[in-house]
Amino acid sequence: MTTTFESQRAALADVVAIPVTPFAEDGSVDPGTYRALLRRLLDGGITTLTPNGNTGEFYALTPDERRLVTELTVEEAGGRSVILVGVGHDVPTAVDSARHARELGAQMVMVHQPVHPYVSQSGWVDYHRAIAEAVPELGVVPYIRNAQLTGARLAELADACPNVIGVKYAVPDASKFAAFARDAGLERFVWVAGLAEPYAPSYFSAGATGFTSGLVNVAPSVSLNMIEALRSGDYPTAMKVWEQIRRFEELRAANGSANNVTVVKEALASLGLCRREVRPPSRPLPENERAEVAAIAAGWAV
Repeated sequence: MTTTFESQRAALADVVAIPVTPFAEDGSVDPGTYRALLRRLLDGGITTLTPNGNTGEFYALTPDERRLVTELTVEEAGGRSVILVGVGHDVPTAVDSARHARELGAQMVMVHQPVHPYVSQSGWVDYHRAIAEAVPELGVVPYIRNAQLTGARLAELADACPNVIGVKYAVPDASKFAAFARDAGLERFVWVAGLAEPYAPSYFSAGATGFTSGLVNVAPSVSLNMIEALRSGDYPTAMKVWEQIRRFEELRAANGSANNVTVVKEALASLGLCRREVRPPSRPLPENERAEVAAIAAGWAV
C-alpha cells in the first residue's frame, strides 16, 4: 500500500491553529469551554487543528489530560478539520500518544522538540524514526527548534520514514530556514513557519507555505487574512496584517516568550471566552498589563 498523504500535506499549507487548553475554576481541563473555543475556530474558517501544542500547554498537562484534549478535538471537529496531534516526551509515551491519535481518526502527529539536555543529531533521527515507524499511516511533522540540526538529518529521517511529510520550523532565523529547507529538500516537505504570524512573511519568501498560530484563538479572521495575502504573493498586504498584530506578538515574545500562552488566554478572557488561568511555569498576566491586551483584542474584528 502506498500512502501519498495529499490531504495532510494540503492541510499543513494553511493556518495551523494551536488551540489553548482552558482550565475550570478547580484547575482541571474545562471540556465545555474547550469545545466552544474549537467551534469558534471551525466556524471562523480554520481547517487544521493541533491539540496538545505549546499554546495548549502541552508540557503542563498530565498524560490523561493530553488524551482527553485529543479526544475532545476529534469529536468536536467531526470531520470539519484535519487533526495534527502533538506528541512527545519519552519514546514509549510519544508512541502511545501517536497510536491513540490514530485510533481516534486523527490524520497526523506533530512531534514536539526533544527537551532532553543532551540531543545528538543521530539521536534526533532515532527518536523521530521510532515514532514515525509506529504509525506509518499517519503523516508525521517534526517540530524543529534546534539550530544545530542540519537539513541532511531531516532528509535521512524521511528516507527511512516516508510518512515524515512536513516540518514545523521554529528557529528564529529566516536565512537558516532557507538553507535548511534546501538542504533537506524544499519540494519534499511542506514547510510550516513554526514561529507564527510574526515570521510568516519572511519564511514564506524562503519557501514556507503554512504557519502555526496561537493568535488565531483570538481572531481567526486576522490569521486568515495574512495567509490569503501570502498565498497570492501580496507581501504589502501581509505586512499590513503584521503591523496590526505586532504589539500583541511582542507582548507574547517578551522575556523569552514567558507570556506566550498567558497573553492569548488574557485576550480570550477579556472577550469572555475562557478563564485566564495558566499552569506553572507560565503565570497569569499582572493586572496592570491586562488592559493593553484587552484593548488589542477589542480592536480586532473577532
